[in-house]
Amino acid sequence: MKIERAVWFFVIALTAVRFTLLATTDLEFDEAHYWMWSQRLAPAYFSKGPGVAFAIRASTMLFGANEFGVRFFSPLLGAGTSLLLFYFARKLFGIRAAFWAVIGLNVTPIFNLGTFLMTIDPLSVFFWVAAMFSFWRVVEGSPKFSWYWLLTGALVGLGFLCKYTNALELVSIIAVLGLNPKLRPEFRRPGFYLMLAVFIGFCIPPFRWNAQHAWITLAHLRARGGIEQTFAVHPGELLAFLGQHFLAYSPLIFLAIAWAVIASWKRSRQQPRRLFLMWFGLPVFIFYTLLSINKAAAPNWDALAFPSFGLLAIAFWHERFETSRSWRLGAACALVLGLLMSLPALDSDILRTLGVDISRRDPADRMRGWKSATNALEKLRGDLEARNKEQLFLIADERDRASEISFYLREKRAEGPGHPPCYLVESQDIANQFSFWPRYDEFVERPAGPQNPDQQTYSEESGVNLFTGRSALYVQDAGRKNVPHNIRAAFTSADRAAQIEVRRLGKTIRTWDVYLCRNYRTLPL
Repeated sequence: MKIERAVWFFVIALTAVRFTLLATTDLEFDEAHYWMWSQRLAPAYFSKGPGVAFAIRASTMLFGANEFGVRFFSPLLGAGTSLLLFYFARKLFGIRAAFWAVIGLNVTPIFNLGTFLMTIDPLSVFFWVAAMFSFWRVVEGSPKFSWYWLLTGALVGLGFLCKYTNALELVSIIAVLGLNPKLRPEFRRPGFYLMLAVFIGFCIPPFRWNAQHAWITLAHLRARGGIEQTFAVHPGELLAFLGQHFLAYSPLIFLAIAWAVIASWKRSRQQPRRLFLMWFGLPVFIFYTLLSINKAAAPNWDALAFPSFGLLAIAFWHERFETSRSWRLGAACALVLGLLMSLPALDSDILRTLGVDISRRDPADRMRGWKSATNALEKLRGDLEARNKEQLFLIADERDRASEISFYLREKRAEGPGHPPCYLVESQDIANQFSFWPRYDEFVERPAGPQNPDQQTYSEESGVNLFTGRSALYVQDAGRKNVPHNIRAAFTSADRAAQIEVRRLGKTIRTWDVYLCRNYRTLPL
């Protein structure tokens, strides 16, 4: 019980510290984009299910549209995952192994980032671990029927609504049942099929949405995985995929996990607990390894494999720690290195205070400079509007920039219901969620009331574009050499009005070129 109380104290204290950090940086661009989703709730979105949008909508309703409000659930999900893993590991391997599982998890850099940034990953991992634990309760009670079958289906379904990869947990469940002779009769019992029915119920909203939108998510996932073209073998891509894990998980922790998984392969065939853990990691890891032969996947894409792989590693190495002082010393070094890598991943200024010069682009810059740059843009817009006596709408070159601007604008000025505060450059391509929201280039039904034909442009179907004749500010990264054709062609002029530069500690972290675009006239049909 002392160890259990120590784990609870550790998790609660660490969660409190994480809460104090949430408002210390700007939102990362995925967070800003998911916040935009949360303002426009839907059954599904261009690339993901609705889980992250509903979570952010709930937290911002409580704490407001600020960094703390957007990120509120991340530390809580991290705490929940830690405690679930503790109780699951205690059931499998005892309380001391469970204690070290929690410590190892919370010094891993990629997990620490997941308890800070509010993306799909903390939700996905939490529901994956919860479903894994729930299914273990089914296995424990077999052959008796267990209501944990229904809970498992619901947890896999909730995970699927956050990240579609969570559906691979069904493959893990089938593999565990099929490879364990004592569990194979479950395929002839109702529990397994009730679980599938519950899971399918959660799939209906995103499936219906995609059916109404030409299955756009499938096209996106094919492109994201690099399989929209001919599959080819690129050994360098596979090496890059594996190499990134040494940074994301820290070198010694990832090496220890890989060693343990390989060494446990033969034993897992005879030991149900290890077989269970092995197959709750392999389907995800194999899937992304195969994709990475063609194009390297990001290290967070297969993060779902590592809770079970981590428990395998704990079981494998815990036996050696009990008998060898040198192994215990190695484990301590691995944990300390993971912690030391986690701290600058969250705040690279720690390195600067130690005199380390970060000459290359700092990855933490993705969480800096957005608010300052947007404030400068908003001031420029106000000055130009006062001078020219007209209201300007905003356009950006990329999803990331448009999302950050939309979040940090103090006066958001939505042009109509569902309109984003900052648009993307008009295009016929469906590239992201902005394509499904109202756009400045679309034609709508003629509004009621007196009409002014001289200031409205009609399509062949008698629609009207409400932005015709208006001016805009177009924002792009200063690294772009030219203004896009769709801006030049759609406005009578596009002249650079200013360059916004954000510097920090003597280093430029963000530079935007801002163009004043006059008299929008729509592109030719």
